[in-house]
Amino acid sequence: MGPVLAGVLQLLALIGALALAYIPLGNYMAKVYSSDRHWRVEKWIYKGIGANPDAEMRWPAYLRGVLAFSAVSVLFLYLLQRVQGVLPLSLGFKAVDPDQAFNTAASFVTNTNWQSYYGEQAMGHVVQTAGLAVQNFVSAAVGIAVAVALVRGFARSRTGELGNFWSDLVRGVIRILVPGAAIAAVVLVACGAIQNFSGIHEVGQFLNGHGTGGSQQWNGGAVASQEAIKELGTNGGGYFNANSAHPFENPTPFSNLFEIFLLLVIPFSLTRTFGVMVGSVKQGYAILATMATIWLGFVSLMMWTEFAHHGPALELARGAMEGKEVRFGVGSSSIFAVSTTLTSTGAVDSFHSSFTGLGGGITMLGMMLGEIAPGGTGSGLYGMLIMAVIAVFIAGLMVGRTPEYLGKKIGSREIKLAACYILITPALVLVFTAFAMALPTPANSMTNSGAHGFSEILYAYTSGANNNGSAFAGLNADTQWFNSTIGLAMLFGRFLPMVFVLALAGSLAGQKPVPATAGTLRTEKPLFTGLLVGAILIITGLTYFPALALGPLAEGLAS
Repeated sequence: MGPVLAGVLQLLALIGALALAYIPLGNYMAKVYSSDRHWRVEKWIYKGIGANPDAEMRWPAYLRGVLAFSAVSVLFLYLLQRVQGVLPLSLGFKAVDPDQAFNTAASFVTNTNWQSYYGEQAMGHVVQTAGLAVQNFVSAAVGIAVAVALVRGFARSRTGELGNFWSDLVRGVIRILVPGAAIAAVVLVACGAIQNFSGIHEVGQFLNGHGTGGSQQWNGGAVASQEAIKELGTNGGGYFNANSAHPFENPTPFSNLFEIFLLLVIPFSLTRTFGVMVGSVKQGYAILATMATIWLGFVSLMMWTEFAHHGPALELARGAMEGKEVRFGVGSSSIFAVSTTLTSTGAVDSFHSSFTGLGGGITMLGMMLGEIAPGGTGSGLYGMLIMAVIAVFIAGLMVGRTPEYLGKKIGSREIKLAACYILITPALVLVFTAFAMALPTPANSMTNSGAHGFSEILYAYTSGANNNGSAFAGLNADTQWFNSTIGLAMLFGRFLPMVFVLALAGSLAGQKPVPATAGTLRTEKPLFTGLLVGAILIITGLTYFPALALGPLAEGLAS
């Protein structure tokens, strides 16, 4: 079987698995967030934190809950890293430096999981499990909660109430993420991923059956359980520096495809949840079609660029194999790279810096879209709904009537909030990249010069501000400048857009529904899906094209 055919068959198998999970998982999540009953364990948690899960919140109160919980999480994770040296099971690792501890705390709380350290050489078992793994669960649940609040904004009328943040947070963890991650961890252990709390082992190095005289140190860890929620919650932080290219995390081609399935299944299925909660599954299918069109288009482009044979080396390897695991090959690596950058996952099973120039540009563009196809757990859905509001507004301008979406008028307040949402992340990316290129010290961290070196820095801030977390490699980001500025980009890129999302949700929930007329734009039709895809690509292209032209496009055209 040729590598191209193998890649296509894996893609078809992945699509089939996602299709089978779409309706049952989407319906289940809609039931979770619509139920008025609380599980016993949930009641214990509410009692412990002093929350009333039945108290409805308006958007400012919901936002305060999001920010307060996240602020406490950042502080806790920062302090846990700073006292690592005195913790049990620390494997002898010292306390994490202040700038790196800040960066890591901001990273995992914002669902970014950007890592400027070697996981197996910096973090002990307690920090990995009680700190990083816990944030993998709760940061993902925060994203879903904000998405559900926006969906309620469309579904409700004549009220400013969006539900209860604490109830949404706890249910997301207890009813969705913990059961799903537990099942996934068992599958990964069966595939060969490790799950233990062993210490550091000295392993001899061998070549052709003879010892070389050197050795390597390997430590164990609760890898499978963290790998499961890392993918299911679209987090992305690896237990080891090689991330999902490491055989302890991702042992086989089947586990690789299973991990891709995990990082896509909740974001895609949330469109079904959206359709059920607003009372029209066709609306959910329209959003799903938009996400799927972009995702399939990007996967096809990536496979084409990486399988294209330019020169004798690529012809012999039957594709651009540099930086890719031979266990997975070009096809599977291309699907993983697109899926991880079109979601807010950031996990990698190959090194994006080693992709072809145009292939690296595709990964960057995927993040620049706002990671909405299908996006992160929750963040992909609310990002896509914001773009739907923009598309409806554009359509209204074309025909000269007040735009409406799901029975809600899109007036000046709504479009201003949506505009602020889509502008904040590009501003963070481009401003921080400009400063890093203009100042003398940050540029010293680049391994490469020219277009590829610029791409390293552009990719880093794109990944941070969009809460992706993958790295282009080649950039030494473990400096005070990058730890601090990427940390700020992650915090602003996560929570400022949430302000506008929740404000928009409150504005929509307070409206009375507008009855559909003959002139109402049918947003469940393929025409709207095409308009939405076009709006996403054009807005992103106009925003980032100059920067992309200086980096990956220049490199790709020169090769």
